[in-house]
Amino acid sequence: GLRVQCVAADLGCEEGLRTAGAALRELLQDASFGRLLLVNNAGSLGDISKSFLDLTDLEEINTYFSFNISSALCLTSAALSAFGARPGCRRTVVNVSSLCAREPFRSWALYCAGKAARDMLFRVLALEEPGVRVLNYAPGPLDTDMQLLARTKTGDPGMRQHFQRLQENGQLLDSSVSAQKLLRLLQEDSFPSGAHLDFYDV
Repeated sequence: GLRVQCVAADLGCEEGLRTAGAALRELLQDASFGRLLLVNNAGSLGDISKSFLDLTDLEEINTYFSFNISSALCLTSAALSAFGARPGCRRTVVNVSSLCAREPFRSWALYCAGKAARDMLFRVLALEEPGVRVLNYAPGPLDTDMQLLARTKTGDPGMRQHFQRLQENGQLLDSSVSAQKLLRLLQEDSFPSGAHLDFYDV
C-alpha cells in the first residue's frame, strides 16, 4: 500500500517552491491520510571557504537564506494548512538541525545562522500549534558528501583539521544509524514539542 510520488523542484527559487507547494497541497487533500510526518532535510553548506568578513555579497547571502530558511517555512506552512487539523489524525514536523544551531563554527557563518534560525522557526511553530508535534533533530557528524566538503573546503585551517580527524578516527556516523535513532524518537513520541535533540543526547 505504499505510494511514492517524486516531485523535482529547486527550492532555492520561487518557481521551484511554487511547484513543490502545489504538489504538497494536491497530495494532502486526500482525506484518507491519517498521519502527517513532514521532514525538513533540504539544505546546503554555503561557501565555507569564506570567513565572516568575506561575506559581502547581498545576493549570495539572500540566496542562501532563501533556500535554507524561507523554503522550509513556506513548505511547512503549506503542508500543515493543506492537511488541516483532522479529528484523530496526528501531525509531526521534523527539522533536521545541527550542532551548528547551538555552537559557532569558524568559516560557517551562513550555515550556523541558517540552522539557528530554522530551530527558532520550529520552536515558534510548536508554541503556536500545540496540536502539532515538532522536533529539531541534530543527526550528528554524518559520513556524507557534506562532510567531504567540510574536510576539504572549510576556510579555517583548525576547523578543516577537526573534520579531517573525525574521518580519520572513524567518528563519522552512517546516515542509517542516525535515521534509526530519529525513528525511535518519533515512535516513542515523548520529547517536548519544539525540543532540540542531538544524536548523542538520546
